[in-house]
Amino acid sequence: MEQVEGTVLTGESFDPISGRVVIENGEIAAVEQTETDSTDIIAPAFVNAHTHLGDSVAKEAAVGLSLEEAVAPPDSLKHRQLARADRTTMVTAMRRTLQFMQQTGTVTCLDFRESGTAGTRALREAADPVAIDPFIFGSEERSVLDVADGFGASGANDDDFTNEREAASDRGVPFAIHAGEPDPTDIEPALDLDPGLLVHMVHAKPEHLERVADQSVPVAVCPRANAVLDVGRPPVGALLEHTTVALGTDNVMLNPPTMFREMSYTATHFDVTAREVLHMATRAGAEIIDLDCGVISPGKRAALTVLDGDSHNLAGSTHPVRSVVRRATAHDVKQVVL
Repeated sequence: MEQVEGTVLTGESFDPISGRVVIENGEIAAVEQTETDSTDIIAPAFVNAHTHLGDSVAKEAAVGLSLEEAVAPPDSLKHRQLARADRTTMVTAMRRTLQFMQQTGTVTCLDFRESGTAGTRALREAADPVAIDPFIFGSEERSVLDVADGFGASGANDDDFTNEREAASDRGVPFAIHAGEPDPTDIEPALDLDPGLLVHMVHAKPEHLERVADQSVPVAVCPRANAVLDVGRPPVGALLEHTTVALGTDNVMLNPPTMFREMSYTATHFDVTAREVLHMATRAGAEIIDLDCGVISPGKRAALTVLDGDSHNLAGSTHPVRSVVRRATAHDVKQVVL
């Protein structure tokens, strides 16, 4: 049995209490309210709802390029870099990124993995010694579903993904697709595929939001990556009014995959509350893939990020939820329980 003490952000609304989290066999056995001398802040571990970990071989390479030049298949800088990287280099780079994510409080990520079956196997190998178990959306071929957790499509304007969608349905696994990143033209055909997840939706219009709500399709937004690629700002507030919205860091080549930076940027640049942002960074992503974490409640998986509330950065903070979302950094992480 293990226990951590401090200010615990409990339940679905992250209500702060002074107390302890009791952990037994990897599960939260109890959340107990009690007086404690600990100044630590205990939050759910983060779920990064959209990554491209293969980009770990080309960090910063595409900054300053347009979306098409940077990442569009098949001839962008990203895809040329991926083609050049040998398997050992790729596995090592992705593993180091996963280790960084673990150090900064992330329990899992929803990764769009390029290079088909070989790419998926490489990510499995990279993750093998790390506590993070990525949820892999494979690509390029239907047979990737033999090893991947779902299928991730680049965008409805890039190809016809009907067969891949049917294959995912037959296997009972999620189908996810980028939509509305450069412009709105691929949103309707993406929704026609009845996806389990849409990524970006920067250029979503009211009629798209209504369809998203009618079809109950969750959305992963990546505000920092959208800013770096200069494609616009996702309508985060409007999306929250219509569906589940999760937060992702997107391409590792553009931004470090730390949820602290993503949360702070989102809370600062959009009309959303700190609680909404923390939900986007934890429970929302977990719900999309039916992962039993993202909430500190008895019976849930013990996936926790413990922050040093007496660090030079956090000492004197008066609002623990805002502190986690707007102020905390990787330097404030004291312990990660996965």
